[in-house]
Amino acid sequence: MGLLNSFSNWRAERYEKHLSTMEALGKCPDCKGRGFIPAFTAYTVPIDCPGCNGSGLYSDWTPETE
Repeated sequence: MGLLNSFSNWRAERYEKHLSTMEALGKCPDCKGRGFIPAFTAYTVPIDCPGCNGSGLYSDWTPETE
């Protein structure tokens, strides 16, 4: 269980660092400020980011509630 706890802690720290970096830049952490989630194929249209509603701004970002 020590390995799983270490991985979980590392992942949580990494996410917190990502959030603080995106907040400092004023960008949405989900889409990294692009305003959309990129499509995985050439035949699909990218969708607006659900976290910031397509604005790309940190101030518009609302974290998902679990």
